[in-house]
Amino acid sequence: QVQLVESGGGLVQAGGSLRLSCAASGRTFSRNGLGWFRQAPGKEREFVAAISWSRHIIYYADSVKGRFTISRDNAKNTVYLQMNSLKLEDTAVYYCAAVGTGWITTRSNEYEYWGQGTQVTVSS
Repeated sequence: QVQLVESGGGLVQAGGSLRLSCAASGRTFSRNGLGWFRQAPGKEREFVAAISWSRHIIYYADSVKGRFTISRDNAKNTVYLQMNSLKLEDTAVYYCAAVGTGWITTRSNEYEYWGQGTQVTVSS
């Protein structure tokens, strides 16, 4: 059974940092594009960042560019999201996801596998 399991969420003050991890099991994703999305209460799920299997192509949402960094360790079948300079508006449930192929996209409906999400709460 394929699983993506996020960890690293929690409560942090504005300006602080968190590092999210997403570990995959059940199959290797070393040739798949991986991404992070988030969903705040009352809002639609939105794209955060994505990384190609080779790490050569990376996309960020404008709202996180310069503050968040996506990375991956194919040997560990894991993708990370380093979040710095966190803002109140970053509060959301964060999901990792995998595309069925090696390329990446910002569109959530093109991701085939999803984790269960991890809560990130930024306080003032």
